[in-house]
Amino acid sequence: MLVIVVAVLVIAGEDGDEATTPAPSGTTSPRTPQAKTQEPRSERADLISFQLDDRSAAGLTNIWVVWTIRNSSSEKSDYAWDWEAVDASGTRLTNGSQLETDVQPGQTARGEYPTTLKSVKGVKLNITGFNRTVSY
Repeated sequence: MLVIVVAVLVIAGEDGDEATTPAPSGTTSPRTPQAKTQEPRSERADLISFQLDDRSAAGLTNIWVVWTIRNSSSEKSDYAWDWEAVDASGTRLTNGSQLETDVQPGQTARGEYPTTLKSVKGVKLNITGFNRTVSY
């Protein structure tokens, strides 16, 4: 009976998406289905990457924030988030808000925005607010 349930779960779980996680290693012990043991995925996890990019050259400071968002929901979405850049002592150097709109389900969007930072050395980015809403 366990073999039939596992086979049904494997067949039902195939959706044609090639970007899947690797199959777990073989085991013979019965297990609780993963969907019941995992906590729901946070919409904040859609912000895959958010970092500073130092493009300074020839003595001219040119530092940008760059990001990658991947819409893991089943609805077209808008994303808005607030951020701050702080130095090693915790002093805020700059802050801002970013917006990424009309991201289709499964779609990845990349963006960038210039900053007023003079250096990236010892600077840490913090997300201070994040929101995903359905786009109409």
